Amino acid sequence: MTWIIGHLIAICIGISLGLIGGGGSVLALPTLVYLMKVPPKEAIVLTLVAVGSVSLLGAIPHWKLGNVKLKTAGIFGFSTMIGAYTGARLATLPMVTETMQMLLFAFMMLIAAVLMIIKSNKRHQVKEDELDLYPKPVCRYCWLWLVTEGIGVGILTGLVGVGGGFAIVPALVLLAKLPMKQAIGTSLLIIFMNSVAGFWGYFGRVAIDWNLLLSFTIAASLGILAGAYLVKFVQAKHLQKAFGYFLLVTAMFVLWQNREGYKPAEEARIMETNRIAKLY
Repeated sequence: MTWIIGHLIAICIGISLGLIGGGGSVLALPTLVYLMKVPPKEAIVLTLVAVGSVSLLGAIPHWKLGNVKLKTAGIFGFSTMIGAYTGARLATLPMVTETMQMLLFAFMMLIAAVLMIIKSNKRHQVKEDELDLYPKPVCRYCWLWLVTEGIGVGILTGLVGVGGGFAIVPALVLLAKLPMKQAIGTSLLIIFMNSVAGFWGYFGRVAIDWNLLLSFTIAASLGILAGAYLVKFVQAKHLQKAFGYFLLVTAMFVLWQNREGYKPAEEARIMETNRIAKLY
C-alpha cells in the first residue's frame, strides 16, 4: 500500500512541477524516507534521478520555444555540477550523518516555502525582464557571482537532493540578465546537469534500489506531462500559495522527526561499521 501511495505522490510531484514550475521536487525526499522507508542517503540518490529526469522532460518544450540559453546553461551548469559532485562526495563521508542531511533539507524546504508564499502574495505579476522579489546586484563581474552561486547551489544539491530552482532562477534573471521565460527554461537544463553530477558523486558509494528508482521516476515524469496539460485550466498563483503552505507544514514535520538533533560520533561509528560489514 505504501508503494502505491508513494508513487501516487510522485505523480502529484510531477503535476505540481508542470503547474507551478518548481517546489514539488522537494516532496520527493520526505515521501521516500518517511512513507516508503528508504534510507535518507539512498532516498537522496533517487530524488536526484527523479528531479533530473523530470527537469529534462520539462526543458524540451522550452527548448522548442527558444527559451533555453545553452551558453548560460554551460557556464552556470558546469559550476553547479562541480558543486553537486563535491556535495555528494562530502555526503558519503562518515561524519556527515543522515540526520544532519535531513535537518539541512528541512531548512532548505522552509526557504523554498517562504519564497513561494511571498511570490504568490505579490499584487502585480513579475515583469518579463526582472525578478523584483530580489534586489538588483551591483557588480562588475556578474559572471563570477553566477559561478560562485552555481557552486553553492550544486553543493546543496549533492548534500540533500534539492534541485535548487528557487535559487537558480533569480540568479539567471539578476546576474545573467535573462528574461523570466528564458530563465525558467534554462534552469530546467541546469537542474538536470546538477542532478547528473550529484548522482555520479553518490554512485558506487550508496546502495540503490534500481526498480524503485525507475518506477518512481516514471511516475513523476507522467505527472509533469499531466501538469503541463492541466495548467490551462488551473490558476497557478492560487495553487502556488496553497502549495507553499503545504511545504511549510512538511518542513516542520521533518524538523520534528529530527527534533532530538544529531549525534555525529555515534552515527558515524554505526555507518562505518555497517559499511565494513557490507564489504565482507
